[in-house]
Amino acid sequence: MNNPEAVAAIVSALREAHGDNVARAFLADGVTLAALVDAVFSLPIKNSVAVRTIARALESGDFVISPDVGPLWHVRYVYSHPGSMTVVDIVVLTPERTFTSTEISLQLRG
Repeated sequence: MNNPEAVAAIVSALREAHGDNVARAFLADGVTLAALVDAVFSLPIKNSVAVRTIARALESGDFVISPDVGPLWHVRYVYSHPGSMTVVDIVVLTPERTFTSTEISLQLRG
């Protein structure tokens, strides 16, 4: 693993939100970025820590991202309202298109 701390944080969030069996299934079969965002944001941690946790996981290379967004992509944060510092969702931008969090799936590399 490239970033075991990021993977552990994601596993813990999924377990806390959905239980062990569902978390295992999500990691093996894939979990949408939206479900991951919901799980991490439900933890009793600051929003900024939750955002960094998700960003580290996306950038780690420890997860297969589907569909293949290619080598050039950028994460854009969606805030609760203009001027807010509270992130409520994440989208992935590529030169060709923008992917919503429900369109992106992450699967732990085996």
